[in-house]
Amino acid sequence: MIRIGLTGSIGMGKSTTAAMFAARGVPVHDADACVHALYEGRAVPLIGDAFPGTIVDGKVDRTRLSKQVLGNPEAMKRLEEIVHPLVREEEQTFLDLARLDGHSVVLMDIPLLFETGGEDRVDVVVVVTADADIQRERVLSRDGMSEERFQAIMQKQVPDAEKRKRADFLIDTGLGMEAADKRVGDILEQIRNGQMKR
Repeated sequence: MIRIGLTGSIGMGKSTTAAMFAARGVPVHDADACVHALYEGRAVPLIGDAFPGTIVDGKVDRTRLSKQVLGNPEAMKRLEEIVHPLVREEEQTFLDLARLDGHSVVLMDIPLLFETGGEDRVDVVVVVTADADIQRERVLSRDGMSEERFQAIMQKQVPDAEKRKRADFLIDTGLGMEAADKRVGDILEQIRNGQMKR
């Protein structure tokens, strides 16, 4: 079973691209969605102990948690030490089920793939990219997003140029979603034919 790692910086259109793979019958494991679920389930008591005042109505309040970890590398490391092992467990369950269902290709949607050494857990890396001005426009149009928050997120992410260099395949969503969708089909065909690099 071939594991595709999908990544890309904030605002590049990664979630939309993941949906294009899913529409072609590829099972998708979304690391962000997994974290959201953990913040309402298994991770709640662990985060509550490590970061007092962040649990509201039995769930992790992401805004309160952000205030404690953003710009604080030590706190961020503590949070990652709680969350990353739980995400890995969920990921393994997903892979086991996909294998049992007989899938030949799966997609691991991992925003911080390079930042967390995730490329070691996949067979091929697909990077979603777009020009910096398109990225900026997309991100700053989001609810609750500020220039300061955008910059803080960008500082945590491997630069787009570096991601492009380390990719096996690129999908440029700046060319439009129709072109991106066609590219997804082409990439899947190449991977299924054993061509694991662009």
